[in-house]
Amino acid sequence: MYEMEALSDLHSKRLFFKRIFGSEDCCPNVLKQISNKILRNVEASHWQLSAYQVYYPLEGMNSILSLSYNDLPPNLKTCLLYLCIYPEDYVIERDILVRRWIGEGFISEERGQSKQEVAENHFYELINKSMVQPVEVGYDGKARACKVHDMMLELLISKSVENNFISLASHSQTDLAKCDGFIRRLSVQHIDLELASILANEELSHVRSLTVMASTCIKHLPGLVRFEALRVLEFQDCQNLHEYDMNGIDKLFLLKYLSFRGTDMLKLPSGVLRLYDLETLDLRNTHIEGLPTGIIQLVKLQHLLTGRYPYSGTAHGKTKIPNGIGTMKNLQAISGFNIIKSSLCAVEELGNLTVLKDLILQLDSGGSLEYKRHEEMLLSSLCKLGTCKLQSVWMYSNDSTSLQFLDSWSPLPYNLQMFQMTTDYYFPMPKWIVPALTGLAYLDLNLIEVTEEGLRILGEMPALLYLSIAFKTVQKERLTIKDFAFSCLKRNSTLFLRTIGNVQFT
Repeated sequence: MYEMEALSDLHSKRLFFKRIFGSEDCCPNVLKQISNKILRNVEASHWQLSAYQVYYPLEGMNSILSLSYNDLPPNLKTCLLYLCIYPEDYVIERDILVRRWIGEGFISEERGQSKQEVAENHFYELINKSMVQPVEVGYDGKARACKVHDMMLELLISKSVENNFISLASHSQTDLAKCDGFIRRLSVQHIDLELASILANEELSHVRSLTVMASTCIKHLPGLVRFEALRVLEFQDCQNLHEYDMNGIDKLFLLKYLSFRGTDMLKLPSGVLRLYDLETLDLRNTHIEGLPTGIIQLVKLQHLLTGRYPYSGTAHGKTKIPNGIGTMKNLQAISGFNIIKSSLCAVEELGNLTVLKDLILQLDSGGSLEYKRHEEMLLSSLCKLGTCKLQSVWMYSNDSTSLQFLDSWSPLPYNLQMFQMTTDYYFPMPKWIVPALTGLAYLDLNLIEVTEEGLRILGEMPALLYLSIAFKTVQKERLTIKDFAFSCLKRNSTLFLRTIGNVQFT
């Protein structure tokens, strides 16, 4: 028999901080004193701990986590508590979470900042305070997602039950029986006949958000007609959704956020067209290929997201831009629309979306004779949008459709921060890519050839953090990138020079 000795002070400290905060360096200054006190108590008591006890000093860790939680301001506390709607080890996308927070009414404009900006700041504050773990850190050093530590999740679930904030239904637990009063928010991660029976006897007219991640037996979930106070409704990756009773969706007059993302939905329920307060409609990675004409009645819509496009691999966008989209003046982000399948009138109307910030479009020509007219209309719209608030453009194609028309983008899109093309087409260095674009931080494009002049221009871009270039032709002459070029490129960013030839850094 091997008698396991207690860990040394140093290793105990390392394990303690790693378990709670991820590493020694991540312990907030305000918590260092109490952490050291807990460690001293362990040493003074001469605890003979088993490996299991060493790894799970629950009382000490829970006291630190509770202190961290209680020390948060009320707005951050609410936003953090909301994360317990997600299951353990779930990767929570920043953009989705931010839109949900706004839809719930947690976020208000502050000191000239929009709700979107305030919500994103809250997200990063929770990361900086080590309340959540950053995931998918991007080229700009900012996390695109987060995860909740399992012990933090336990605390949040406990606080949520205590405050009747969120009711959970999962394989491991169901909090409905503990619910004191009305159910405010319901997260369904598993549903069966037993749970369906419990819900059938609950008062659901006060539920503000419904999140369903269960893929089976969804038909047993009570119909939407009983959830009349919903502000947020999400069916995440639910299969067999066609079996669920969508009747009554048109009565959800308070609904701000609606997502069918990742489901097997074939057609948008007609009742959605009467949700006049809707701000986000997420149809990504569904089988929906067409939107009803009445979609333009949703004039408060800010995010209209469609298309099937994994971020690595082939993208697919078959949805037509709805005619009359120009009347949807509040749109800030649209994605997944196919330019060629859309009418010329609809492509032209894109230019009327003066607050649009993020644009993702597909440009497969498919041999269409009308393509030239479509590209003229798209260029016209881009020129208009470039003078407004456009910050991000991603154009993708599954063939070598020409993007040469982009060379004529004028006037300069001064607010542009990100430009990406995913296509087999290669074009000359665009004339509009110049150092005067002081906000352009991400650039991904295909060039026929590269010249020292082209590299000089790119090297002088003052905000460029990430650069990816693919060259098509054989590079015969050696090119030199001189000192002080690309001064802002981050270490974890990439300068891809995919070419046959010589490129030398000096």
